[in-house]
Amino acid sequence: MMGIHEISTKGKNMHKLTRITASIGPASESKEILRDMIAKGMNIARLNFSHDTHEAHGKKFVAIRELSAELKTPIAIMADLQGPKHRIGMFEVEDKKYPLVAGQEFTLDNDPTPGNSTRVQLPDANVLKSLKVGDRVLLNDGKIELEVTQSTGAAVTTRVVRGNEIWDRRGFNIPDTMVDAGVLTEKDKRDLEYIIKQNPDFVAVSFVQKPEDITEVKEFINSHGNFTIKIVAKIERPQALECLEEIADVADGIMVARGDLAVEVPFWEVPAITRNMIRICRRKNKPIIIATQMLSSMVNSEFPMRAEISDVAQAAYLRADSTMTSEETTMSDHPVLVVDTMRKILKAAEFDARTNVADWAHHENLPENDWSRSVVSMSYLNKCVAIVVFVHGGRNARAISARRPDVPIVAICNDSTVANQLVMNRGVFPIYDPEMFDSRDINGALAHIGVDAGKVVVVDDETVTLQ
Repeated sequence: MMGIHEISTKGKNMHKLTRITASIGPASESKEILRDMIAKGMNIARLNFSHDTHEAHGKKFVAIRELSAELKTPIAIMADLQGPKHRIGMFEVEDKKYPLVAGQEFTLDNDPTPGNSTRVQLPDANVLKSLKVGDRVLLNDGKIELEVTQSTGAAVTTRVVRGNEIWDRRGFNIPDTMVDAGVLTEKDKRDLEYIIKQNPDFVAVSFVQKPEDITEVKEFINSHGNFTIKIVAKIERPQALECLEEIADVADGIMVARGDLAVEVPFWEVPAITRNMIRICRRKNKPIIIATQMLSSMVNSEFPMRAEISDVAQAAYLRADSTMTSEETTMSDHPVLVVDTMRKILKAAEFDARTNVADWAHHENLPENDWSRSVVSMSYLNKCVAIVVFVHGGRNARAISARRPDVPIVAICNDSTVANQLVMNRGVFPIYDPEMFDSRDINGALAHIGVDAGKVVVVDDETVTLQ
């Protein structure tokens, strides 16, 4: 019987198939730190536009692009829009905590006058207009629960269900309410106008409720020029779960934003929701990112909690495309160690999870005649060291990735943007090299990513061969 140490040792030379999306902030924005994070396994750099100025983000864009070119390693950049992040207004005494009593009335209105223990401003008029009797308002990550008892459109009266104090600028969630407004706030529009000039690979859209939200963002981008930016829908509202298939159809990728999602839906349902999202994205050849608190204890520690180790490993066992860090790489003293820790966990879990890929595909109810499934089965049955794809637009590489082979998918590209965007798909190792693409240099491609020579399945347009 193989022991744990043997599993770890035998798997150490494997390529990490699960991608790592790392958020970039004060702790990680220097070029030296970014270089080390790339070396340890960062594939996608997330720039969070909830924080920092355009000038600060611009420096990150430049540093990442320069490092990607210098290291000859495609690194994707994902700009993450803040979205309609809701917060209440200020109170009469700044930072004072005002008492709440279960059963008391508390009013939310559009009056900018500082609040007190009976009322406070809710600055978003669209939210006030959308709230209806019976809806819940959850503040401070769900620690405070208010139930709407009366609504006039300009103000709502609520009953305190849970919570004993309230203070300035608490964020709130409205899980029962479909907000009658577009997904792009005025801030998002200003940010997006700046972002598209930097030509990122992905834009992540926050608080998506319906497929039309993704269409709205695409139309905004298209109205400013001809861009190839792909859109990632962040799933953090229950309304999005009701039309997830339709959202996945129009988006280019999905992020399971488990933080807000676990406030807006019963938190014990989040693992099952995550598994279902992975199934949907695999069927539709769309990448999926698992986000929020994966190694959050490492903000203050050099070691992860044991439950966090299992959480990261579970993402690999479920064969998600990417895991993601947040404050672990923006605020901690050791962002490089965080990425290295995540890489080690993912590699060990991937090695342990190696199974019959044909069986895995069958369990996902994929069509029997699906060509990409045939490619993966061919690679498995012939014990291939890799699948090599000559990429034109990326569709073939994404389809093969969705079948989750356990060998690298080497994607030889003649377009740098396509190479960057393929980084998000599980197991895809893009190479941007027009000369290698034109010469169909398979051996050079294998050597480039450090794969030993051996049998490979080659996909070139509609032609599939074993070499």
